[in-house]
This record gives sequence, C-alpha cells and structure tokens, in this order.
Amino acid sequence: MAEFFLELFSEEIPARMQAAAAQQLGRLVGGCFQQIIPAGRQITLFWGPRRIALSADVEVATAAIGISARGPRIGAPQQAIDGFLKKNGATAADLRQNGGYFEIEIVTPPRRARDIIVEQLPDILRRFPWPKSMRWGGTSAFTWVRPLRRIVCLLDGAVVPFDLRDGSDDGHGLAASDITEGHRFLSPGEIHVTSCADWQAKLRDAHVIVDATERRALIDAGLREQAAIRGLALVEDSGLLDEVTGLVEWPVPLVGAIGDEYMDLPAEVMQVSMRVNQRYFALRDAFGRPAPFFAFAANVEATDGGATIIAGNERVLRARFSDARHFWDLDRARSLESRVAALDGITFHARLGSQGERVSRLRALAKLIAPLVGADPKHADEAANLAKADLTTGMVGEFPELQGVIGGYYAAHDGKEPCVAEAIRDHYLPRGPGDGVPVHPVGVAVALADKLDTLAGFFCINEKPTGSGDPYALRRAAL
Repeated sequence: MAEFFLELFSEEIPARMQAAAAQQLGRLVGGCFQQIIPAGRQITLFWGPRRIALSADVEVATAAIGISARGPRIGAPQQAIDGFLKKNGATAADLRQNGGYFEIEIVTPPRRARDIIVEQLPDILRRFPWPKSMRWGGTSAFTWVRPLRRIVCLLDGAVVPFDLRDGSDDGHGLAASDITEGHRFLSPGEIHVTSCADWQAKLRDAHVIVDATERRALIDAGLREQAAIRGLALVEDSGLLDEVTGLVEWPVPLVGAIGDEYMDLPAEVMQVSMRVNQRYFALRDAFGRPAPFFAFAANVEATDGGATIIAGNERVLRARFSDARHFWDLDRARSLESRVAALDGITFHARLGSQGERVSRLRALAKLIAPLVGADPKHADEAANLAKADLTTGMVGEFPELQGVIGGYYAAHDGKEPCVAEAIRDHYLPRGPGDGVPVHPVGVAVALADKLDTLAGFFCINEKPTGSGDPYALRRAAL
C-alpha cells in the first residue's frame, strides 16, 4: 500500500463551495482510480479558504488480469479466425478450443499506480465541475473557481510528475510538485511536504488548520469562551458558523462593542445586519436580551491583541447599523396599511398575478379557516390584508430575510392588536426544519391560508415539485 496525497492550492474559494468541491473531488478520484482505490476504501478530504485536498491509501500497482475472449466457431472460415486474432493481437498458437468455439486468453499486464495517476488526474482537473469558474493569465483554456496556483501530488512521498499543458494550452505552467504555502500574512513562502501528515503538521506551524471540522470546533469554542468572559451567550447560528469556517485559516475569536444608540433596533434587524453584511455573531445576556457586543473570528493574530482589528470592525458595524436605522425610521413614517395598495405592482408569479391579488385570496381563505381554528375572522382578515405589506418597505428590500418579522414590528407600531402583529410576524413559519410554527389562532389561520394558496396556485399551473427540484418549496408548505 502507498499513500496518495493531492492538494489543489488556489486563490480564495467561496465558502459555500468548499465542502461540495472536496466531496466532488473525492468522488471523481474514487471513480477514476478504481483499479488502485477499491470501493469502500476511505478517502480523507480537506477543504478551506485556499485549498481542497485528499489523502487515500492506494495499491502500488494493479494485478495482472486474465480474461478469456471467445472467437468464431470451430470450422469457421479462415478469414474470420484471422480477423479475430488480429483484433486481439494474438497468433494461431494462442488459440484453444472450448465448447465448439475458438478462444484466447488475454492478459492485461499490471500497471503502476503512478502511471494511472499521471494519465487520468490532469483530465479530472480540466473537467472539474465548479458551479462557477474562471479563466486567467492569457490564452489558457483551463478554468478553476479562482486562479489555481499550486498542485501537490505525492505517492508514497514522491512527486507524481504531471502538468496541465495540452497542445497549445500552457495550463498556466502548473505542474505537480511537493510545494504548498502557509498563511498568506502570518507565514508566507514555500513549504515542502512529504506526506499528508507532514502537510498537516507543517501547515499548522505555518498558521493554517487544514481540517475543517477542527477549524469549526475551534471557532465555536473560542467565540463561546469570549462571550462567557463577559457573562454573555452566543446566539446559535450553525449556518454562519459553517460559512466563517470557510473564511478563516487561523481563527482568532474576538469581541467588539455596539454603541448604545443602536440598541433600540429590533434584535432581528441587528442580527441579520451583522450576519449578512459582516459575518458577525450576535450575543445575548443572561436574560436572553440582545447584548451590546458582537463576536467574530479574525484570520490573523495581531500584535496588539486584536485592538486595531476590533476598532475597525466596530467602525464598519456602526455604518451598517446607521443604514438599518435609516430604513427603520423611514419605514415607520408610513402605516403598514397605506402600503397595501402598492402590492398590486409587485408580481407574485407571472401566471398567478400580483401580490395584491394574492392578498385578496389570503383574506378570503383566512376568514374561512378562522372559525375552524378558534380565531376571530375579523382579526384573521386584517392580518391577511397586512401580511405582505412589508414587501414594499426599505428594510425588507435591504434584508429580505426579515419579511414577516419586520411587518409584525410595524403593525405593532401602528397600534394593531397584538394577535394581528403576531400573525403577520409568524405566517411564514416554519422557514426550515428547526423552526417552530404559529401558535396563536389568528397566526394559524393566516399561515394555513398562505400555504394552501401557494399549494393550490402552483399545482393549478402545473409547477409541481419533482424528484430533483422544488423551487417554490411546495413540499415544505405541504408539511
């Protein structure tokens, strides 16, 4: 057995693509190298901001394979027999008789793993299916998600020599070697590696943690520790944690402060602004209230303990919150009810009409459903009428994730009944498998109306979910 190790080092790869790319690389290598990597043998995958890599134990060479090839019947014309022999590179001495037919034994000689890798790996890289890829550096036809800078390819510690040149295509001059690079700022320069373990150890010394699972755990633990020092708790956000794991190679957890002048913004507005714009984590105090702090993972160790980095991030966040404050104040200058008419100008679906037409259907449905779930039909009608009005607000235009939530806040500001504001806030629920569902009867009525209208409408125009796609989330609506 020998260790096969491959690292593809590039400019920064979008975080959302890294894990899928590593999995795809594992599938392609496992499929193309079946002769030396039998099915079921583990392929270890790595991914991060500037690299995807894999390691696997492979056979040093394939075994010789012998198969019997059946030819013409005994007594067939000599021309047919000669053609059979020529096709298989055999002579008359190789013929034998079996069950009324001629046959020959064809032996495939053993092949070195090194030769198989050199033959097939360049083609795997040239046809690698990134969701989006780019060309760079002149006339080369080779593409990658971002400029590919280095390829480490080792078999039992020795470089497997291949490059990406193909005729007139210079492949950007990329050739396999044993050279990688560490952290862009903390440990620049070339690093020679001899194995996967050596690669991991040397990159750790060069301020790169290559294992994404370990990196994620370090970020999570570090942020929680920094929050706990201040008597705070981290707001759970698994998706954000996954994304940040793909943004940093050497995570350094830090905490910054939020100015008091922004603490009256809704918690959801603050959290979405921090998450979407800056990849910051929200914090809560012991009572579950928003804390005037935020947490984030830097990608560099600073000599001043991170003070300059924190100050810079605080300055950026103030600008983001100022924008949110602008939308918050501007939107509330108008009532939610005054925005309903504008829904006639917003298309819900080309074949299902405008959002205004949809609201008319929701009102009719909500009034019918309300008595069946113990809700006041009047309140259900009012909530359904206002449910989509926040789509016309600046806040939802900036942060679509807040639709429904911000409408609930604006309805409360307008003095609507609490059950109406709550129904507007909750009628999109559940947004995912981890969400709760509306509990107040008015919210239940409007949420059911919303989902029933979605299902009926899209099935009516034959936009049904398929085995490979459900673009309108109809399965979730049905559930």
